[in-house]
Amino acid sequence: MSTPAVPAVHFGFTPGDVVLVTGAGSGIGRATAIRAAELGLSVAAWDLNGDTAAETAQTITAAGGTAIGLACDVGDADQIAAAFAETKKVGTIRHLANVAGPPSAIDLEFEQALVLCVGSMRRMVDVWLSDGAPDGASLVNIASVAGNVIGTNSDWYCASKAGIAGYTRHLAAYRSDEVRSNTVAPGMTDTPRLAGFAESEVGQRVLQRIPLGRMGSPDDIAWTVLFLLSPLAGYVNGAFLPVDGGWTVTQ
Repeated sequence: MSTPAVPAVHFGFTPGDVVLVTGAGSGIGRATAIRAAELGLSVAAWDLNGDTAAETAQTITAAGGTAIGLACDVGDADQIAAAFAETKKVGTIRHLANVAGPPSAIDLEFEQALVLCVGSMRRMVDVWLSDGAPDGASLVNIASVAGNVIGTNSDWYCASKAGIAGYTRHLAAYRSDEVRSNTVAPGMTDTPRLAGFAESEVGQRVLQRIPLGRMGSPDDIAWTVLFLLSPLAGYVNGAFLPVDGGWTVTQ
């Protein structure tokens, strides 16, 4: 008896629909963009660093997908408007993954950080939907377990990540006629921002408290984001989903 063929991963997306991924030059954003293209979506990869956004797009097109890479500071309203205008040339933007945000290790003034982190996501949504929401619109905002499940040393980081989750709940409750909205909260994830962390003394202590015994990978987060964006999650709205290997249940 022959072995049945293993079906390809398919989340029910309409091939060619456009997903916009911010922070797509590296880490979680890059993984989300690349995996989205593997699912048949056209990808708009935005990043503060235009070179890395272009590299992500080139990786996708080299594999036979469709993508554009654009430089965009999501804290700048004019840059957002210009990048949306360019992205719309690819097609109707059906899905949005708001991944971009500053790392917790930098020192930001508290009020400025809230405007940058939460305000940028709000502006992205408002500009995206300003011409009317496309049918089947969905979005995922990336927050963190920090500020939502645990407290960390950075006050602005905790507050802004909690604010992102709260803003997403608002969208789910009051704008569900336009867009289906959810939050993904990564735990310790092996991205360039945490390079070498797992080998450090502190990193080893953290790993001992993660039941699955490892840091998350960018793909771990990306596949979760894409499921929530997809039609398969069509009745999931307003969810806050930690993806942390069980770390926070041990705190």
